[in-house]
Amino acid sequence: MNRALDTLRQRFPLTWLGLMPFVIFVVMFLVLPTMHIVIGAFQTRDGSFTLQNIIDLNTGTIPSSYWISIKISVASAALGSLIGFAMAASVVFGAVPRWIKSPLLTFSGVASNFAGVPLAFAFLATFGPVGLVTVFLRQNFGIVLQRDLGFNILSFWGLTVTYLFFQIPLMILIIAPALEGLRREWREAASILGASSLQYWRMVALPILFPSLLGTFALLFANAFGAVATAIALTGSSLNIVPIQLFAQIRGDVLGNPNLGYAMAFGMIVITAVANVLYIWLRVRAERWLK
Repeated sequence: MNRALDTLRQRFPLTWLGLMPFVIFVVMFLVLPTMHIVIGAFQTRDGSFTLQNIIDLNTGTIPSSYWISIKISVASAALGSLIGFAMAASVVFGAVPRWIKSPLLTFSGVASNFAGVPLAFAFLATFGPVGLVTVFLRQNFGIVLQRDLGFNILSFWGLTVTYLFFQIPLMILIIAPALEGLRREWREAASILGASSLQYWRMVALPILFPSLLGTFALLFANAFGAVATAIALTGSSLNIVPIQLFAQIRGDVLGNPNLGYAMAFGMIVITAVANVLYIWLRVRAERWLK
């Protein structure tokens, strides 16, 4: 009996039991819902198999909603990557006081997960029609954001700027370790060979960091493309993007076809999956250089 128990423990170490809550959570709230969406995308209302839902993704305003979502994701990912990279480089290479690094990374860890209704409310309270910044500029400088600068929080650029609140911190968190992985010997060798600082970055640092930069851009794209609660809470139905149309379909608005909503969600899963696979592949390649 004891021998049988020892054999069982060797095959199934008891330490793995500690992972069971995590496995159960992932299966219940990630795997099963995803499978339900994928299956529903290829079913009719009565449960029979069909490809019509996938074909219908090319009808009506659905293609334009995908295109707008992709443009917002690309814009927020590009701006988030540029600004986040500049901030991380300033901290890592000492262009700003070192005591700022720890608070910045701590804030980035919090802000990168701050989204949904609270984020939408924060930006409406700041840049909305009666927001703090809007009223301050109008009363003190006579500047009306929408009239003079063409900025509207309930628009393409309004949603893009809102997304930057969690895109920039996420970029800082991911790219800072890559910047710290650049060896001092590489810069010294380039300097000995007569390379300027610009030449070092153009010929040494950026080629090494390129997989990390491109991979992080793909991750930021997926992060913005899958954001649902912030877009719905901020713009409502004023902006034709995929999450809002998907929500309307499943809730029963417009055509009221839940299976078409599942097909739209399936399309989002495919796009975000491709972006995440690209990020993982590029991150693995980048880690080879930085070891």
